[in-house]
This record gives sequence, structure tokens and C-alpha cells, in this order.
Amino acid sequence: MIIDDTILDDQSHLATADPGNMLECVASSGAQMRRGLGLADRDALAKAAEGGKPRGLLVAGMGGSGVSGDVLSAVAGPSASIPISIERTHVLPGWVSPIDMVVAVSCSGSTEETLSVAQQASKRGARLVTIGAAGSPLAAISEQTPGAVHLNLDAQGRMPRASLWTIATPLLMLANSLGLAEVTDDDFNRAADLMDALSVACGPRVSVLENPAKLLGVSLAESFPMVWGTGAIGRAATGRFMAQLAENAKMPAVHGGLPEVGHNQIVTFDGVLAGRTTGEDIFADPEIDGVKRSIHLVMLRDGSEHEAVVRRVELIRQITAQREIPVTEIESQGDHRLSRIASLVVPTDWASVYAAIAMGIDPTPIGPINELKAGLS
Repeated sequence: MIIDDTILDDQSHLATADPGNMLECVASSGAQMRRGLGLADRDALAKAAEGGKPRGLLVAGMGGSGVSGDVLSAVAGPSASIPISIERTHVLPGWVSPIDMVVAVSCSGSTEETLSVAQQASKRGARLVTIGAAGSPLAAISEQTPGAVHLNLDAQGRMPRASLWTIATPLLMLANSLGLAEVTDDDFNRAADLMDALSVACGPRVSVLENPAKLLGVSLAESFPMVWGTGAIGRAATGRFMAQLAENAKMPAVHGGLPEVGHNQIVTFDGVLAGRTTGEDIFADPEIDGVKRSIHLVMLRDGSEHEAVVRRVELIRQITAQREIPVTEIESQGDHRLSRIASLVVPTDWASVYAAIAMGIDPTPIGPINELKAGLS
């Protein structure tokens, strides 16, 4: 399969190739945050914070909803005054007690694993906050739990992965109310403005040659993506990008954070996916034999990198150049940690959709997930 990047500049083709309007959903990122800020139940947030700062905070969520916990952890950063954990199973960890807070997040309010953790938190007497659709099973658990607080979500018909900022905004506002992360209304608005600007730069009407997200999407459509991040912000963004490539482009990707990946994943640069091998047929015709996928390294970098990590990045550039492994670096923008993670997520969200369209894949359907859910039901 040969990728024709010109199709990404054909507006009629983009409309046909994206019947679920995933591109439009990505473009709504800034609007999602502003709407979430405007619709937030500030009285409910104040009630949730009445008990003061908990000993520990656990965010329970799966898939696109669970990513909101990664965003919170990244925004709170290493200076967070209490432990923040993300749980992606059916089981509430044993350390959670009545002096801890559990925030159960589900866009639909009906995610099996999240409901299980919320029920256990209710029985154990932990402080419980639920974030999800009004009138949902998750909201019902909150209503039946003394002292619990429910924060309503309205994704306006978007899938969870296309509603990250709708989901993350009330969670971040809760963290602000608890004193776990300082995120003011001005911080939200500045982040939303930045996301709008990035969406203009990465939008469908900007040509491939001038559009970093289209260029990255085409490159990844022809490769095996390896996504590395620096700092808590970069690491969180890599997990999001991996998941978006899986759900939108239906393609696998490896992700991790520096410096850890320098102790293991880097060795794949000498493997069969690192490019041309000794036994490769120089007469191979990609139009007949198909594209030979090899590693494309994407580094999502946050500005507040440890000096030792900066040195590692410099060396990684040398190592990849020697092996002719393509590298794309995206650097975070903005002063506040919320803006910085948003500036890494938005362009890569765009790129994941462009990669799908470049390969002739509809980015919206999630067939295997639906099959799995149907089998479980």
C-alpha cells in the first residue's frame, strides 16, 4: 500500500473518509474546555472539597475516560502534596480508606470496571466523587452513598476518546478545589485558546506541506510508531497518543518515558523494525510487495526536562541518525502545565486521525471493542 498524501488536502475526500466527524471532534478541544468550565457545578465542587485534602486520591477510569486521570497527574506534577493514583481494573486497592478520595470517571456512566471500583469505594467508606452522564448507573451509586458528589458530563454525542477535555475539565476543577493543583479559570481559558490555535495550524484546510499533524500522520501511516515522552507531561501525552493511534488509525504503537526507555526500548533500534536489514531485497517493489514498516520515533518533550534527560535526547538524536531512523520531536507550549500537556495532545490527536484517513480507514468505528462488550453482556 502506497500512501498518497494529497488525499489529506482534498476536502471532499476528507468529508467522505470521516463520516463520524472525528476531525470535527478534535477541532472542538478548546470549545470542550470552555463549555465544561461554564457548565461546572461549583456548589458540588465546593461540597466535594468540604472535608479538606484527602490522604490520597485515586482516579478510576477506563479508555478515553481514564486518560483524564493521566492529565490530572501530569498537571499536578511531581510537586503534588498527596499521592495521585490511576486505577484501570475492577478492584479498589487495599490502601484506600475513609480518609482517601476516589474519583470514578466514566463518560457514559456505565463502564463496568469503573462501576465496580465506585461500589467498593462506597462500601469501604471512602470519600466518593463520580463524574459521568446524568441519570447513569454511576450517578446512581453516588446518589446512594452518603456524602458522595456527582458531577454531570454531557459529551454531546461524542465518543469518550473524542471528549477528553469535557471529561478532564471537571476533574481538574475538583483538584483545584482540593488544593492539589492550581488551575484557575484563566488557566483553563488560556489552555483553550492555545488548543484553538493549534487546531487552526493542524486543521483540514492547511496543506500537507504546511501542516505538522498531516505530515506526522502520513509518516506514521507508513511506519511502526514508537512514542517517547519526557517528564510527567510528556509521558502522559505518549499514552494518549498510543491509544488514539489504536482507536482512530487501528494501528499498534509502543510508548514510554525517558529515561526508562533508554534502558530497554532503545535496543529495538538494532532490530528488524529499525529499517533496512542485511538480507533485504534491493529490488523489492513497494507497489507490489507493500510498504515495509520500520520504526518512526516520536518524542513528546516538555520544557521542564531534567538536565540528564536533555543529554539523553541529544545522544538519541545521534544514535537514530546513525541508523537512519526518522525522528519527529514535538515540544510543549505555554507556561501552565495544563497548556503544556494540551499542546502535546492536540497535534497528536489530529495526526492519529490523519493517519487513519491516509490508510483508507474510517477513524470512528471500534468494532473489536463492541464485540468484546457484546460477548461480556
